[in-house]
Amino acid sequence: MSFPPLAAERPEESPAPATPPLDLAEARRRLEEARGPRFWRGLEELAEDRRFRELIAREFPRHASEWDESLDQGFSRRRFLELGLASLSLAGLTACTRQPLERIVPYVKQPEEVLPGVPSFYATATTHQGFAVGLLAESHEGRPTKLEGNPDHPASLGAATALAQASVLTLYDPDRSQGPTKLGDAETWGRFVEELRGAMKAQKALEGAGLRVLTETVTSPTLAAQMKALLEAYPKAKWVAWEPAGRDAARAGALLAFGEAVETRYDLSAADVVVSLDADFLASGPFSLRYARDFMRRRRLEKGAKEMNRLYVLEASPSPTGTVADHRVPVRASALPSVALALGAELGVPGFTRPAALDAKLAGAVAAAARDLKAAAGRGAVIPGDTAPPEVHAAAHTINAALGNTGRTVIHTDPVEASPGPQGPALAELVEEIRQKKVDVLLILGGNPVYDAPPELKVGEALLSVPFRAHLGLHADETAEYCPWHVPMAHFLETWGDARALDGTASIVQPLVEPLYDGKSAQEVLSALLDETPRKGYDLVRDRWKGALPPAEAEAAWRKALHDGVVAGTALPARDVRADGAAVAAALATAAARAPKPGTLELALRPDPSVFDGRFANNGWLQELPRPLSKLTWDNAAVLSPRTAERLGVTNEDVVTVGAGGRKLDLPVLVQPGQAEDVLTVHLGYGRTRAGRVGNGVGASAYALRPSGQTWLVPGVTVERTGRRHRLAHTQQHFRMEGREIVRVARLERYQKEPDFAKKLGDLPPKEASLYPGFEYKLNAWGLSVDLNACIGCNACVVACQSENNIPVVGPEQVFRNREMHWVRIDQYYEGTDPDDPEIHHQPVMCQHCENAPCEVVCPVTATAHSAEGLNDMVYNRCVGTRYCSNNCPYKVRRFNFLEYNGSPEPVLKMLRNPDVTVRSRGVMEKCTLCVQRINRARIAAEREGRAVRDGEIRTACQQTCPAEAIVFGNVNDPAARVTALKADPRTYWLLDELNTRPRISYQAKVKNPSPDVEAV
Repeated sequence: MSFPPLAAERPEESPAPATPPLDLAEARRRLEEARGPRFWRGLEELAEDRRFRELIAREFPRHASEWDESLDQGFSRRRFLELGLASLSLAGLTACTRQPLERIVPYVKQPEEVLPGVPSFYATATTHQGFAVGLLAESHEGRPTKLEGNPDHPASLGAATALAQASVLTLYDPDRSQGPTKLGDAETWGRFVEELRGAMKAQKALEGAGLRVLTETVTSPTLAAQMKALLEAYPKAKWVAWEPAGRDAARAGALLAFGEAVETRYDLSAADVVVSLDADFLASGPFSLRYARDFMRRRRLEKGAKEMNRLYVLEASPSPTGTVADHRVPVRASALPSVALALGAELGVPGFTRPAALDAKLAGAVAAAARDLKAAAGRGAVIPGDTAPPEVHAAAHTINAALGNTGRTVIHTDPVEASPGPQGPALAELVEEIRQKKVDVLLILGGNPVYDAPPELKVGEALLSVPFRAHLGLHADETAEYCPWHVPMAHFLETWGDARALDGTASIVQPLVEPLYDGKSAQEVLSALLDETPRKGYDLVRDRWKGALPPAEAEAAWRKALHDGVVAGTALPARDVRADGAAVAAALATAAARAPKPGTLELALRPDPSVFDGRFANNGWLQELPRPLSKLTWDNAAVLSPRTAERLGVTNEDVVTVGAGGRKLDLPVLVQPGQAEDVLTVHLGYGRTRAGRVGNGVGASAYALRPSGQTWLVPGVTVERTGRRHRLAHTQQHFRMEGREIVRVARLERYQKEPDFAKKLGDLPPKEASLYPGFEYKLNAWGLSVDLNACIGCNACVVACQSENNIPVVGPEQVFRNREMHWVRIDQYYEGTDPDDPEIHHQPVMCQHCENAPCEVVCPVTATAHSAEGLNDMVYNRCVGTRYCSNNCPYKVRRFNFLEYNGSPEPVLKMLRNPDVTVRSRGVMEKCTLCVQRINRARIAAEREGRAVRDGEIRTACQQTCPAEAIVFGNVNDPAARVTALKADPRTYWLLDELNTRPRISYQAKVKNPSPDVEAV
């Protein structure tokens, strides 16, 4: 499942047709002529280019209206049906399928806690940017198969990101390092320890002067204690941390404002007004899950609520946070210091002066934000993004302090990181010491600096001069290529460890399976240096925590920490720190003065929403996941605004050469509505050469354009047209529902006067106006509600569904042909007449489980049928692949297995599969089942206990992982169920209700809360 079908295994396919250039001027003209609200899916729709017209003419392009024999080497639909019917006839000749003879070994004694067919759950944690995120891991007979958020963990509260969900696939990645190697030859752990200790003998006399340890960001108390012991034993050794998508700007901003290292987090449950300065705080960062949950609970319009919080977002590139903003303003990344200066001046912060460079619209938004912040003093928050300059971070601290937000919605603590210093300069210093021959032993414990360090450092070239160098990593990556010794790193589901969340709460990382590939943790590698006999991870972590707990309670507290996933009482207390307003104002004014003139193109570098900094490049789930906003898969691109693209004379899929600081990189163009003018955004994490079979050669490495000291913003870049074009696999125009009132939105003022506005936008026929006989549900009638007011389009639900339901990866060629297999898709709509600054809305769409289901009446073999509890079931072994159901579905939610997508030859990937869900094969239709396996599990438990299924006992995979709690599932026959109340809410409507399909999935319309002082964006 990690791998799309390999080229050698595919039938020969005709090349995907070239995409015609997009006419941006025509798109802009059509929008300018529009009257009233206008929703649109993309610029192709507005320009009515040839491929878009073809898409409309053929409802299911290239896979429904005809059987393409070129894809199947002459295997026609007629022949397929002949063989299918012959197979059904022959099935009667045998009583059952003959199983292959395999040698199996049963339990000698079955473990008490293991019941075949019943999963077990264990608390553990992963890390993001070094910080802990609590998880619950689902295990089937010793196989981890699914990850959920830990509801007891302060950083997750039961939710999980797409990256966390997909990390279980990385566990089973067959391209992971299989064992220790030296110069590419297989070696043993014992031999590595022997050579490491031999290299360290000379360092004892030198007090470790030639020893360097390079790690990623560390919050692990155990690893920090080991590093402290190592530096005490070798006082001249040095420890360097490097994270390519790190938080150096936040550290420098705290140092500028407070004169010391300080960590900052936010309590958005108490915030009435939030201003984001290029911060995607709802969808990225180590505390984003909590922020999304706290923030969205303040926007709930349930039980008669008529008040909401308000969000202003000023950002360079559209983000999930920006799409839920009440006011979103595209702003150049280089203008953020001027924006922060203007905001402080409007609020009357001493030393802050109004800059003259802001345009009228931006100045109006800043003034409105300032008025709202002032009115909500002590109940607001100004949040700078990790990619914002240090001066903007310092300004946010100063403004929050001036408003009285500090200590209420803004909380400062001691640093959570074990080594909170600046990472970029430390890495540059390390490389310089290597060049000066001062380093004899270098241990690289995680990370990939050869790939992601600033290019002028030439890390790979420098490494060759270190006598003993070893790399610990999940894969034999670009850095491993330059290290004689490579040791496989244990996945977090294979090893013991610990880490702290952003608030300081410690979590125990608990393994669920023995290392598949003889992997070791960083703690175990350091133990080889510090201990006479290398110790196991369990002993290291357990002894560290039992030593920190009261002796009389140590064992009980340890067991509770393992059960809960958190160590109680370890959160860091808030600190009272004072910002140096004068120093901040002076630095901010200097930064604002450095901003380039309008019309100068600047490069904004960002971590990719899916592959992040490149560490997930070999994860097929994430490569094929449509990115929020761009909907791009299997690639990165040069993202430009429509106006900037017009000025440069380029359009979608034109290949351009981007030049910065004497370095050049060829990239295809992607025109993105809502992108700031004169900002070219490129996402990091692509262009890998040693990621594995999935990630190698995908996209281009933007690290080549990233110099030291300019981590996120590179001014003065150039763009040259090459005359070439490169097809992008993006899904924005896939599975369209044309010309209908799909997404429904209103302002808070209208909702307060007209709560049922969403219903009035539709045309629901009377229930009796149907030829369908209807159904009676005597016990359970399952339904689901989606609140569009909460959805941020983060994709967590898409990956959760893929993980839960064994959904395959199909590869970029199949995505080109509209054949991605996700059961949940997130449709994205733009609203407004300005393609450079539209409003953006998300709508998750899955099978609607219609009462009057158009798919059920056309299936010739009853493969799709209505259940006794209201579900639209798929009986896979009946399906003969006519695809009539797909043709007749107005919601475009059915997925057909054109090829053997689940037929990976890698045995290890079979361990990943959920045993409760059938693995579909070629020729079978599939779609969302509302996690019927979870329904059955809860029903069996309830029957065993002689009770009804409780409300909330069943949670679908998408519901359980959603950070914003936008999805609610339950029994609509239960009048006390939350889903029943939501379906009775005035904002509730049904998708394409005029068709009278009577879906069991309902939506609650989106409501925005713009300032009355500003024209609604």
